[in-house]
Amino acid sequence: MTAPTDTAKKILVRMPMELRWRDLDAFNHVNNSNFMTYLEEARIRWFESTGKAWITEDHIPLLAAVQMNYRLPIPYPSQVFVELFADRVGNTSVTLGHRIIDTDDRVHADGHCVLVWIDRHSGRPIPLPEAVRASAES
Repeated sequence: MTAPTDTAKKILVRMPMELRWRDLDAFNHVNNSNFMTYLEEARIRWFESTGKAWITEDHIPLLAAVQMNYRLPIPYPSQVFVELFADRVGNTSVTLGHRIIDTDDRVHADGHCVLVWIDRHSGRPIPLPEAVRASAES
């Protein structure tokens, strides 16, 4: 499967992912659980790229939902990239589209996740940090 050609969505982060031997399963391809770890690393890089506090003593993001479509196994060795883009920006949450592609633009996985920012003390949703909102909306 090749990557979609829709360029309307701005890529928030495109992160090369180095495969590790320990990521493999008995079938010599990346175990599906590691796909989630790759996405987590890309999200952290995006948050950090805003240059502002996205996590504090008072607020944190929580992963509220995730959807992953496994399209192709990732064999070892391979070079892959994790891409994130904003699907929806709400008041207290952001929905990030994601995909894992290789150097030939084959899609190994795609889907989306919903992140909600909450007040650490009350556990209630709060408005998105301004830097996260600005980055997602730009």
